[in-house]
Amino acid sequence: MDNRDMADSVQFARMNGLGNKILVVDMRGRKDRVTPHAAVALNADPATEFDQIMAIHDPKAAGTDAWIDIINSDGSMAQACGNGTRCVVQALAAETGKKAFLFHTVAGLLEAKEHEDGAISVDMGRPRFGWDEIPLAEEFHDTRRIELQIGPIDAPVLHSPSVASMGNPHAIFWVENDVSSYELDRFGPLLENHPIFPERANISIARVRSRDEMDLRTWERGAGLTLACGSAACAAAVSGARTGRTERTVTVNVPGGPLLIEWREKDDHVIMTGPAEWEWSGTLDPATGAFQRDRAAAGESGARAL
Repeated sequence: MDNRDMADSVQFARMNGLGNKILVVDMRGRKDRVTPHAAVALNADPATEFDQIMAIHDPKAAGTDAWIDIINSDGSMAQACGNGTRCVVQALAAETGKKAFLFHTVAGLLEAKEHEDGAISVDMGRPRFGWDEIPLAEEFHDTRRIELQIGPIDAPVLHSPSVASMGNPHAIFWVENDVSSYELDRFGPLLENHPIFPERANISIARVRSRDEMDLRTWERGAGLTLACGSAACAAAVSGARTGRTERTVTVNVPGGPLLIEWREKDDHVIMTGPAEWEWSGTLDPATGAFQRDRAAAGESGARAL
């Protein structure tokens, strides 16, 4: 990247939330946005391959700390990303010293805070279960179980998922076997784009271990298989409680590690708690995706500010 290109660049950090690959991009003070072209270019480079970009913009509403654009690896926009939100909290907490934040996204307001032990909780808001809120293409009175299956009619491999919205649409298939034994990389794209989901959907396979623990794998809409999907963990947890499979507080084991999900009775909000990890930082052009990595000091580790 030459000096002329660098003049148009912004700071970014490569981070992860339980292995969910996140690019946190600082767009504050600018009117432009990270383009779909830049997102696709960044995802094509192994160094910056990501599951979501969290682009931090100046706040649009009084009392909020920032507006966040959430961008998938195919350049499409996402409504929610819990793991990415935790990464934003860690970066901004390191920069400002604040511990509590209120973010604004297309899905609404998100409260989040960093705890003394470094764990980060994100208020993912209220789940929505109405067929037209998720949304589905046709009416289902009971979204705890809808008619959808993969495989032969008389012996389906996956069937009767629970569906819910956590600001984005989710379908959770309940299984008895190890979640890694299912070919989600093959079924995921088919189900994501099934006509029943007019806005596509995140597809998860869940196995309940006990009343307070489950295993989960997710094919993310617009991103594919990932090590962790926070909104999917929330959707699975509330669907587990809603179908009588689990309690309202449950540990959800995703491939990247455990997330603690609490569906609060007092206000119906879903609280997700887990870690975030800073990897490295650099600068990028939000129009093209051209980037340059910062030169890190020897032995550098831990959370860093943008």
